[in-house]
Amino acid sequence: MKNITVVGTGYVGLSNAVLFAFHHNVISLDIDATRVDLINKCISPIADEFIEKAFTESKLNLTATLDVEKAYKNADYIIVATPTNYDSETNYFDTSSIESVIEQILPINSTATIIIKSTIPVGYTAQLKEKFKTNQIVFSPEFLREGKALYDNLHPSRIIVGEKSERAEKIAQLYLNATVERTAPTLCMDATEAEAVKLFSNTYLAMRVAYFNELDTYCAKHDLSSLDIVRGVSLDPRIGEHYNNPSFGYGGYCLPKDAKQLLANYKDVPQNLIQAIIHSNKTRKQFIVKEILKKRPNIVGIYRLTMKAGSDNFRDSAIQDIIRELEEYNVQIQIYEPTLQQDKFENYMVNNDLNEFLSSSDVILANRMHRDLEEHQFKLYTRDLFGEN
Repeated sequence: MKNITVVGTGYVGLSNAVLFAFHHNVISLDIDATRVDLINKCISPIADEFIEKAFTESKLNLTATLDVEKAYKNADYIIVATPTNYDSETNYFDTSSIESVIEQILPINSTATIIIKSTIPVGYTAQLKEKFKTNQIVFSPEFLREGKALYDNLHPSRIIVGEKSERAEKIAQLYLNATVERTAPTLCMDATEAEAVKLFSNTYLAMRVAYFNELDTYCAKHDLSSLDIVRGVSLDPRIGEHYNNPSFGYGGYCLPKDAKQLLANYKDVPQNLIQAIIHSNKTRKQFIVKEILKKRPNIVGIYRLTMKAGSDNFRDSAIQDIIRELEEYNVQIQIYEPTLQQDKFENYMVNNDLNEFLSSSDVILANRMHRDLEEHQFKLYTRDLFGEN
């Protein structure tokens, strides 16, 4: 058994902590006392059915703490999963949380292997090693879905470690041994290539979302059946029947910021497509707003800020940009979002009385269809074709 510390209790950090807590001694470190308390009570602070099930049905070797000394001192591996938001002024991820963590770790434990799971710019690991004069830092990208992060860790599509070394092989094996099937492909490559894999993967997914959204926009303008066309296109096995459900735009914590970071990394490199992916998302949202305004609503009801079922996270959800644009046209907004306990979100009214919300809205926007809305389809606006994420 290894001593593993995981820094951060978001969906990446907590899913990694639980993954290893089945077989190793794990400490979960966070700065949020409420989250630490919940974890120590075997209550998941995030919405993830597999994490919730693990807390209630499994014996986990997991302790959460606010104490950095306790967390780092005896660790063999320290997994860093802190947020790296995109800074539009610098065209760069805000990596200050990672550097702050490493500054804390090294005086306490200089021999632990530090595995970065946070998404970072291309070339960043090499910069970190130089800045901190240490060779203990390894980057290993994550490929997890919010709401199913533990499931994706237990059944990974691939395991990538950003180093070609015996140490990297051991890290890959550590992750592989924690999976259910133990058959996932493992790849060890230089750190910079591993960083690029992460950004190119998410930007491809953003491109795919943007493609089917533009297909849907075309159908809406020409009164064609999006459902028929998407089904016909997707039956080509080279395209596939996945990730093809139109939406209000790609959003969430990963795709928008990762595509922007990749575009920033393309400085001085010829490109058209990466820029177009980002512009396409903005165009889609503008189209959605115009379609809603055609209905001349006084009150627009927003059914859920979350992007998809099974998640309680609505950071950078596409619907928020649509809300802000609608406000510029003096449209009154009310939001139904059961995960919010307050009566305001930013400056917008939250109405969690579902019946009142449905009856008082002139138009109801739903990025994804739900049975709550079935009797109100006459004033429902959604681009959801398949009723799934």
